Amino acid sequence: MSLLTVLYNTLKLWQPAFSRSQSFYRAIQHALVALSLCGRRTITQTIIALNRDQQDWSADYKLYSKHKWEVKDLFQPIIEKTLPFATGKFIHIAVDDTKLRKTGKKITSASWQRDPMGPSFQTNLVWAQRFLHFSFLVPMYDVFKSKDTPPRSLPIRFIDAPSVKKPGKRATKEQIEIYKLESKERNLSTLFLRETQKIRDALDLAGAKDKTALVVADGSFCNRTCMNINIARIEMVARCRKDAKLCFAAVNEPRRFYSQKKFSPEQVRQNETISWKTEKIFHGGRWRDVYYKEIRNVLWQRGTKKKPLRLIVLRSVKYHVTKTGKAYYRQPAYLLSTELESPIKELIQAYFDRWQIEVNHREQKSIIGVGQAQVRNEESVHRQPAFLVAAYSALLLSSILAYADQLNDQTMASIPKWYRTAKRPSCRQLVSQLRRELLEYQEHNPNQENVIDIKSLVLKMAA
Repeated sequence: MSLLTVLYNTLKLWQPAFSRSQSFYRAIQHALVALSLCGRRTITQTIIALNRDQQDWSADYKLYSKHKWEVKDLFQPIIEKTLPFATGKFIHIAVDDTKLRKTGKKITSASWQRDPMGPSFQTNLVWAQRFLHFSFLVPMYDVFKSKDTPPRSLPIRFIDAPSVKKPGKRATKEQIEIYKLESKERNLSTLFLRETQKIRDALDLAGAKDKTALVVADGSFCNRTCMNINIARIEMVARCRKDAKLCFAAVNEPRRFYSQKKFSPEQVRQNETISWKTEKIFHGGRWRDVYYKEIRNVLWQRGTKKKPLRLIVLRSVKYHVTKTGKAYYRQPAYLLSTELESPIKELIQAYFDRWQIEVNHREQKSIIGVGQAQVRNEESVHRQPAFLVAAYSALLLSSILAYADQLNDQTMASIPKWYRTAKRPSCRQLVSQLRRELLEYQEHNPNQENVIDIKSLVLKMAA
């Protein structure tokens, strides 16, 4: 089955999101060009690829700034098409925040932020936009049990998450009070709760009312706001600090709810009286034994108050042994979950699959070019990156529908000889396959309007 055909049929599901058919077809053209472009993914390059560089270009820019459409409507077809692959009790959803570096000082939501790639001993700052990213984790190893196919992460939300601007030194007391109030109401954690509720509504609309969504997060979301989530059929799993102060409920003390004896996840790991247990988890292309400790009904007094949690401690894994016999270990992991009854394997597997959202971040920025477009309009600033992420998600979904997310004769043609151990097509290979099919389509339909002329685009860029 042709990847281009499946992708085009997937993008056609965007039609209800647009009020005008002209805007809808222009959006499909922009999506196909954005995925197949060479070089920087800007709106200017898109116009050139569509052979409109000698025409009025305002309509292509107005697609993001003026036309009426909602970003969430682009992701709804992705959710509906992906739901059949959620075979278990839970729908695994990964969440993380990411930064898009910018240079323009007039971009409304850009600000100075901490550089996550900076060294641990030095805090560096970058001028960037912050986005909150949700991805649907598809357990391909369960969908196709005969193949050890790695899980795939399909983005279903990409929301601009600007921080509240801090007032200057000359600010009045009223401005400072307003800033403190807005910082509590408009931060990443409160945005996470609002968007999680919208995702739950989107899942219900897609026909998943009988399934619970398991949201998997890193340490930045393990706080009192996020872990106290109170949304029906939503559970949390988040990595916590090793020195978090936990306890049990007080016993035989009528006036005390929390036990005075506190303990930390690190102390649980070092406690030899608690035995290690094992589970088979799919990670790194094969099934592996993972050692863990589990304690249920723990209380986090400063975080979730009286809400019981489940503590999971994952033992550090040996990953390298030198010739002298010295071993190197990865850092252990400490998880807190609001889900108390389900099998432990489900939670640990979801945590290991969460890494796929980091793969999304790398591919979106380095291959798809999210954040490269130079736009300053208030609507375009958050719409254009989310539009590219939706197109990228449609491409990954098309790989699952067309190839079962496995390598075949078509995708193998673009793999280097030294990389024959891959078990699924990468994003770069999918883009290469899409370019080849677009070239073949262009050769068979030379007189059709609005065909993406990749050959002319490459020549113009080289000149």
